[in-house]
Amino acid sequence: MPRIKSDDAEISYQVLGDGPPIVLLHPFPANHEFWLPAAQSLLTRYRLILPDLRGHGDSDLGEGPATMQKHAADIARVVDDAKIDRAAFVGVSIGGYALFEFWRRHRDRVSALVLCNTKAPADSSEARSTRLKSAIDVMERGTEPFFESMLPKLIGDTTRNTRPDIVQGALRMIRKMSAEDVAMVQRGMAERPDSVATLKMISVPTLIVTGDEDVITGTAEAELMRQHIRGSQLKIIPKAGHYSAWERPGEVGEVLREFFDSVRM
Repeated sequence: MPRIKSDDAEISYQVLGDGPPIVLLHPFPANHEFWLPAAQSLLTRYRLILPDLRGHGDSDLGEGPATMQKHAADIARVVDDAKIDRAAFVGVSIGGYALFEFWRRHRDRVSALVLCNTKAPADSSEARSTRLKSAIDVMERGTEPFFESMLPKLIGDTTRNTRPDIVQGALRMIRKMSAEDVAMVQRGMAERPDSVATLKMISVPTLIVTGDEDVITGTAEAELMRQHIRGSQLKIIPKAGHYSAWERPGEVGEVLREFFDSVRM
């Protein structure tokens, strides 16, 4: 995997396939492996760029909280290094938060958007306090209690009850993050700006995807984005939680392929 310097961190990314470029951004606390199963539906026609976001996978954390401004700058460096002027972008959860910031800074580089299992509002004061407390707890108690507590929120009930292999695969993936990584990424998400006003500025073809069992963002947040982004489409993946693309890679891959095949990129 290529590694590039972005300010105070080295960022890793993987490239698969050939054709019009699509940048796939994973959720917290995963890494680029999150996208590998669903990517199979896109490989025959598209060039896929799969970064590890700052503080995730093989990418460095750098100094201080991993803010959305830092993530957006990292993404710009990745597409520069991959010699891409304009691409479609897909963001899950924190990947979506980063894309809102990327759009505000680099909208001329975006040909289409997919906002998957994410939301536009900033954290409420209660959610922010919970996030900051978890950042302290993980430094004191280690990552394992945090990861175990996150699984029921990340993975839908159906998958947890019927696909232990999917659950264990997610746990293996998220265990790559250190306590400091988790803490500083949480702090960065707590600082993220509200992006509801940004939704009305989005002027490229946009698809919104969520799982019907997503307890973190879910259909209400997806519908808010659909209402504010002119001409956007909404797809709800059945029997899937916050990690819908990991839980149902075939279904999500087909939805993405159909969308990208239908837009000019």
